[in-house]
Amino acid sequence: MPLTASAQRLLDHCRHPLVRDLGWIVLAPCLIEMPGASRPTREELGLADDQRMASWLVEHERAPSRLEAHLAPTLRGRMGLYHERLWQFLLDEAPATRLLAHNLRIHQGKRTLGELDLLYARRDDPRPVHLEVAIKFYLGLVEGPGTPDSQARWIGPGGADSLLAKRDHLFHHQLRLARTPEAREALRPLLSSADPTGSGTEPATPARLALPGVLFYPWHAPLPAPRDATPDHLRGRWLYAQDWPRLRAGLPRGTRGAWLHKPHWLALPRFDELQPLAVLERQLAAHFQAAARPIQIVLHPPESAARRLILVPDDWPSQIPLPPRP
Repeated sequence: MPLTASAQRLLDHCRHPLVRDLGWIVLAPCLIEMPGASRPTREELGLADDQRMASWLVEHERAPSRLEAHLAPTLRGRMGLYHERLWQFLLDEAPATRLLAHNLRIHQGKRTLGELDLLYARRDDPRPVHLEVAIKFYLGLVEGPGTPDSQARWIGPGGADSLLAKRDHLFHHQLRLARTPEAREALRPLLSSADPTGSGTEPATPARLALPGVLFYPWHAPLPAPRDATPDHLRGRWLYAQDWPRLRAGLPRGTRGAWLHKPHWLALPRFDELQPLAVLERQLAAHFQAAARPIQIVLHPPESAARRLILVPDDWPSQIPLPPRP
């Protein structure tokens, strides 16, 4: 399932890839529902109206230098850091929010308990809000741990983590960190400024979570969605490199495509920025002749929506992460 047609139209106001990624994190749904931790809404950001959202994106398209400078340190690093920097910029630049702090370390004596990703406030409400962010791309296993709808069956391309492990860490550690006495102490300056009456009552710090990404379903066999998946989560397909010729044979004439390189796994390129399939096929052949790793590509038929694929070596996965302990 791609972005909705209305969301895609909003993204297509822009060509700059960084501005398109900025819009994507506002528009892309979360992968799963997490009790008590909703994501910041477009209304909360001051971008609920489509026309206002489009104008805001165009403003950054016309003058992208601040966004480019902010993201520059992460363009060759981990995608998670790139995603965090996008959220930092969004919360400080959106019409209705302001960024208070990011990557705030929480200590217990000399021991580091963890770090709060983001703290922000609405411009009309000084109370801080704690936001954890993560971006994930998981492939579903037809055979694996647990029942067919287990989150443990959804693993990263490298096989190092799973949807269940990520959900467990977020729910039991990251989202609860702001409620600890150590975090309350670290947040005291922000909490005090949110009490202008001087009542001495520190407001609670609500926890939010943004977990966008894509779930890639196997091309060769059916698999149900994982438990707690959002109804509108973004979907792709994964397939073995040996299955590419069969998939390729069924593509409509005029289909174009591209190999997506990290960190540009978020907003898909526009159709006119894609390559002829013959060019993409040569790249794929060269890649899988060597000791290969999974790669993500986009295919865009001329008369339908773009779709994402992850191609994996024929012996993938080399490891399956164990589910977290209860």
